[in-house]
Amino acid sequence: MRAAAALLLLGMVTAVPEMRYFRSERPLENLPAQAGQACVVLDADLFAQSAADLADLRLYRDGAEVPYAIHQASPVAASRGMIALLNKGVRAGQTVFDAELPDGHYSDVELAVVQHDFIATVEVAGSREQTGSAETRLGSYTVFDLSKQKLGRSTVLHLPESDFKYLHFRIAGPLKPDVVTGLSVLRLPVSQPRYVAVGQAAQGKQNGHKTVFEISLGGRVPVDRVVFAVAAQPAQFSRPVTIEVERSPNSPSDASTRYPSVETASGNLLRVHSEQNGHRIDEERVAVDAPRAEFDAPAKWTITIDNGDDAPLKIDSVRFEMLERDLCFDAAGGGSYTLYIGDPALTAPRYDFASLFVAQSSAAKGTLGAQIANPVWQPRPDQRAFTERHPALLWVGLVLVVGLLAAIAFGSLKKTAASQS
Repeated sequence: MRAAAALLLLGMVTAVPEMRYFRSERPLENLPAQAGQACVVLDADLFAQSAADLADLRLYRDGAEVPYAIHQASPVAASRGMIALLNKGVRAGQTVFDAELPDGHYSDVELAVVQHDFIATVEVAGSREQTGSAETRLGSYTVFDLSKQKLGRSTVLHLPESDFKYLHFRIAGPLKPDVVTGLSVLRLPVSQPRYVAVGQAAQGKQNGHKTVFEISLGGRVPVDRVVFAVAAQPAQFSRPVTIEVERSPNSPSDASTRYPSVETASGNLLRVHSEQNGHRIDEERVAVDAPRAEFDAPAKWTITIDNGDDAPLKIDSVRFEMLERDLCFDAAGGGSYTLYIGDPALTAPRYDFASLFVAQSSAAKGTLGAQIANPVWQPRPDQRAFTERHPALLWVGLVLVVGLLAAIAFGSLKKTAASQS
């Protein structure tokens, strides 16, 4: 029993990273000589060559492991829940209402409107107190729903960065108080999101009324959005887009239990530059959020644009992008820093540095050098339990035990029969 327990514990021992067990390395270049926080942008190749979630990624300085944190450029994210409207009513023939905003900075505000086919102008002002304090005019914005013209809908107000506690709205147009049911706020990230290209599909094909782009992207490479390079004409369009990501049929046998076979997402390509009923409309959206697909092997991406009965859009390329991920660490100043990957026995590191990490705007920016083979690489010794390394012996042992038990039982049966006779 003790021997079996020892073997089990041996199989559960966590592998310790050592430079000689990493297959590949990438030097960090252009780091400053002075000490301080430093960051390098991680590219798609690094994700493709590393283990899932970068579990086998380690940083060394002159042979000593260096703690790091992975910092992701934050996209603008909508605050949860709908903000109720206050003091809704009609004043001088216009719909008016107020809203109390959560603490902090914000940018875009989206109105929840349950009406279709409209164009309206929204005047917005901000104040520190609900009543009795000076109001600051934030701007005039056009909202619309052009469903009959198949030109989509936009009820987002692109405010300047603001932190007013109260916003005051006045709507000139066909929107009555009861059709505006609330608003949501898009908060500003700490820094504007930055994206890194991870792939591109340059040639689409026509399939009836649809334009289809296909591309195979490597496994473990994150994709956060898909950007379409649409020609300048036509000046107005609204086309539904669907994105389907399908796991490669050659994926590992256990992939079906860890990863879904297909992920989908949908969006809309929109461009409206026109003046209607005295309202100037300038709206363009040519990027679609990617499905949250995670695959451990190459996956096929299929992008389908539904053109309806209109002529297909001229699209020069479809670009796949991930939010920039930076590897940040405290540089000691001087020395040689190298990233190592390619040791499947490792699990993701847990550093105090990562849990306490605060990104600094003054962080130095280094670059990743080309990937090369680790010149001192050697296979990691197999530390699995003896029975895991030799499963056939386990079955042989079971067969012998069963045979021995059968022989004992047969002998006992013969003795019992002899004594009875």
